[in-house]
Amino acid sequence: MEQENVRTLYANEIECRVGTISDKGLSLLLYKDARVDMKMLDEIYGVNNWQRKHEVIGGNLYCIVSIWDEKKKQWISKMDVGTKSRTEMEKGESSDAFKRACVNWGIGRELYTAPFVWVGAGKCKIQMKDNKYTTYDKFSVSSISYNENREITGLVIVNQEGRVVYSLVDKATNDKEKVAPVTSPTPVVTEPESEHVVAINKELERTGVALDAVLSRYGVTSISEMDDSIYKKAMTSLKRTKSKAA
Repeated sequence: MEQENVRTLYANEIECRVGTISDKGLSLLLYKDARVDMKMLDEIYGVNNWQRKHEVIGGNLYCIVSIWDEKKKQWISKMDVGTKSRTEMEKGESSDAFKRACVNWGIGRELYTAPFVWVGAGKCKIQMKDNKYTTYDKFSVSSISYNENREITGLVIVNQEGRVVYSLVDKATNDKEKVAPVTSPTPVVTEPESEHVVAINKELERTGVALDAVLSRYGVTSISEMDDSIYKKAMTSLKRTKSKAA
C-alpha cells in the first residue's frame, strides 16, 4: 500500500466541547466525530477499501480499522480502545474506539497540537444550575491553519451568534499578533515556589488562564503533582496561548 496523504481537518469538521467551567470562564476542547472519520476514510481510501470491526479484549472494547493494501493483497490494521459514554455506554464506547483507531491512521491527529483554549466569563453566558456552573452557549471553529508539521498555528472560535470568543493569529501570515481581552483573573497559588510552579504561574499571569482549568485538563490537583511529561505538555500549551489584554 502506498503511503496515503491524510489531509488535516477543515474548520467545519471540528467541534468544540466545554472542558472545565467556573464563574471565571470556561475551557474548550477540540474534537472530531465518527462521521468525519468515515467521510475521510471514504475520501482517502475509497468506500470499498476500508473496514472496521470491534473486539473485546480484557473486558475492554477495541475497534480495529483495516485498510486494503493493493500491492500486498492484504488488509493492514490498526486498533485502539474506547471509553464509555455517560449516556449511551455501549454506543459511546464503540464510537470512541473507532475515533481513536482512526487517529492511529493519522485522521485528526493534529488536534493534539491545539493550544489551551480559554473563554473568559465576559465572552460567554455562565449560569448556576443544580449547584453547578453551566452554559448553553454553542461554540464552533470559524477558521484554522496549520504549519508544515501539521501543527495548529491559527485558530478562531465563535459562539452561536457568530461573535469571536477566541482567536490565535497565525504568526506566519500576520506579523502582529492580535490580542483579545480576557476577563479571567490570574489566581494566587499558595504552593512551594519550585521551578515548575514559578514557570507555570508566569504563563498563567501572561495569558490570564485559570489555574483550575489547567489542573483539571491534566487530572491533577496542584502543580507540584505534575510529572515532567505533564509539565512539558502544560507549558507547551500555555506558551501557544496568546497574552491577555493589558
